[in-house]
Amino acid sequence: MENLTLSGLLKRTASEFPSRRAISVSGKFDLTHARLQELIDQAASLLLASGIVPGDAVALTFPNTVEFVVMFLAVIRCRATSVPLNPAYTADEFEFYLSDSESKLLITSQEGNQSAQDAASKLKIPHLTATLPAADAEISLSSSSNTESKPDLVGKLVNDPSDVALFLHTSGTTSRPKGVPLTQLNLASSVQNIKSVYKLTESDSTVLVLPLFHVHGLLAGLLSSFAAGAAVTLPAAGRFSASTFWSDMFKFKATWYTAVPTIHQIILDRHHSKPEPAYPKLRFIRSCSASLAPSILARLEESFGAPVLEAYAMTEAAHLMASNPLPEHGGHKPGSVGKPVGQEMAILDENGVQQPAGVSGEVCIRGPNVTKGYKNNPQANKEAFKFGWFHTGDLGFLDSDGYLHLVGRIKELINRGGEKISPIEVDAVLLSHPDIAQAVAFGVPDDKYGEEINCAIIPREGSDIDEAEVLRFCKKNLAAFKVPKKVFITDCLPKTATGKIQRRIVAEHFLAQISTARVPKFGA
Repeated sequence: MENLTLSGLLKRTASEFPSRRAISVSGKFDLTHARLQELIDQAASLLLASGIVPGDAVALTFPNTVEFVVMFLAVIRCRATSVPLNPAYTADEFEFYLSDSESKLLITSQEGNQSAQDAASKLKIPHLTATLPAADAEISLSSSSNTESKPDLVGKLVNDPSDVALFLHTSGTTSRPKGVPLTQLNLASSVQNIKSVYKLTESDSTVLVLPLFHVHGLLAGLLSSFAAGAAVTLPAAGRFSASTFWSDMFKFKATWYTAVPTIHQIILDRHHSKPEPAYPKLRFIRSCSASLAPSILARLEESFGAPVLEAYAMTEAAHLMASNPLPEHGGHKPGSVGKPVGQEMAILDENGVQQPAGVSGEVCIRGPNVTKGYKNNPQANKEAFKFGWFHTGDLGFLDSDGYLHLVGRIKELINRGGEKISPIEVDAVLLSHPDIAQAVAFGVPDDKYGEEINCAIIPREGSDIDEAEVLRFCKKNLAAFKVPKKVFITDCLPKTATGKIQRRIVAEHFLAQISTARVPKFGA
């Protein structure tokens, strides 16, 4: 395990399954595993020729395209660090992320990204574009100098497990984003864990619906498939499209997909309003990155005839920490996010004492997939790495069967007069109402109880649900102290790039509007 690298895993896959399809761009072209490796080495030689050396950070901002995939893996092959960035960032955000990652080069699609380029220019970071016009063409990098590729140098480079291969930032939903360096060993360990728990093989195929600048789509969808010799398809639009999703799943013989709850809901809503004539036979559907309401899980299974496996993950663990197993290995346990996968997990109290089954505490992990620490952030490291464990900030318990049940983020728990309320539990009840499309519960200051619970909902299209009906439903399905005191009805909720609702921002927004009758749009 200590000599494991992601680059080595993918090279081995290419030698074992050279002619099997690795990646397709819907409606454009396919690449085999062997051809993908050729392009990675070719792009790596171009990067070396442009001056990139081991240890350099290279920022990449693309839609979900084959150029991104090739350049991401080429940077790693050079023993440099890939820094994928959300193309939707503002110039100020790009400036922060480029500066914090200490990027030496920015690479974009041929179309470019003006905000990223402006930030790079301000920081005096060079900018190149990457283009792959056809499957049998060579990838090209724009450059002010006519440097030639250096394949001989690529061949001499040996990737090391300790190389920092990926630099991501936490989502920043509860605090300032923290820089997370992940090594070749971290990434290789994680894809091995994902491949193992879902029994991925060269016969599997998936359509990527999540952005590749995020750890969920990158590790669970893309890299784990490559490590298994399996195939992935990128939508022609470079992002998720509900209108083309099932046609792509059929065309490319998909056997599974992974998504966040928001996308699952979009897929379900389309199924309800415009069902397909038939659906492919899937081995499983995976959900991660946010809590999946039991009602949504049940509807997915009923609609598409496949088991839904909820998982638990975070950037600092190179994605996967726990997952419900496939039916033949125990299956999904209601209310849980599954069993630990490929790492140790413990529930600790505030003194670092391990808690017995059924007793709540902080979820803590350790293993070869876990980062060694945040970059340039000693205070965060002090809080996160105690008693020999990485502290996730999540509250939960392990049951007698070893399944993890999450109660909520420690910082998001609502303390109402000494009663601790999990907003995740309230979310699930709200989402079980047939007229509620999206919902989020949150705490607000209260003179009497210290904190009180409020919620915001988005009604389903055509519904005229009001606050009185929401409260009636909550009183029927929740203990009295968990019933929201106020309900906000809106048409949008702020989300991260992967669709996770930003509870803290929702709370701040509605707290500011609590004395007004009109609830404006976010950002208005």
